[in-house]
Amino acid sequence: MTGSDASPSFRLAYVPGVTPTKWVRIWNERLPDVPLTLVAVEPGKATALLREGGADAGFVRLPVDGEDLSAIPLYTETTVVVVPKDHVAAAVEELSPEDLADEIVLHPLDDPLDWERPPGRPALERPATTEDAVALVGAGIGLVVVPQSLARLHHRKDLTYRPLTDAPESRVALSWPEDRTTDLVEDFIGIVRGRTVNSSRGRNAAAAQPQQEKTAKRAGGDGRRKPAPGKAAGKNPRGGSGGPKGGRGGSGGAKGAKGGKPRGRR
Repeated sequence: MTGSDASPSFRLAYVPGVTPTKWVRIWNERLPDVPLTLVAVEPGKATALLREGGADAGFVRLPVDGEDLSAIPLYTETTVVVVPKDHVAAAVEELSPEDLADEIVLHPLDDPLDWERPPGRPALERPATTEDAVALVGAGIGLVVVPQSLARLHHRKDLTYRPLTDAPESRVALSWPEDRTTDLVEDFIGIVRGRTVNSSRGRNAAAAQPQQEKTAKRAGGDGRRKPAPGKAAGKNPRGGSGGPKGGRGGSGGAKGAKGGKPRGRR
């Protein structure tokens, strides 16, 4: 789509736990004439909202299903266990799934963690939401494992949390409908990617990202390519160091050049 197709306002969806404040502030500084509206959305309804046109883009949790939505993975959250402050687990710095084997671990229906098998003993019923599960922990009914941002969002004075090792992690991404990549969407992509207002990269470059960003949205990877065999960082495939000084017989950078004064520019 071209800039003429973009709406005069920008709607940004976000799931619980994501704090878009920094990016909204930069948007308001760069595009003061284009109001940005925040749209809070439940995790399970975020992609449907984007598809239905309820938001121009949104911060969602991976994976994002379907080829019609683009996604840029942004960061991975620490997984934590929410426990009462007087619980024995609060006395340690971190926990493992084995430490929870004898505990009732609540598994809310909106759990963003992709468990093959949740740790601990299951409760008789699954809470409808993470907020409900945290309330049950406060009532002394089990523990709950969540991304750290959700533990902070639903913080209570009588509860605390500890990191959980060897557990699934939640990945947050910026997503938008691929066929509605407007100029305003590209502007927001630039802000999220940290481009300055005077960046040499144009708007169209934001939409023309490598193909791995499409596939990374499912697994939540960072979309970076691995170095080809023999081309690992800091290694010369011919056996040299590949560093700025180079080895014998190689170009060797500045020191390996022929002697004499450098030629002036024409």
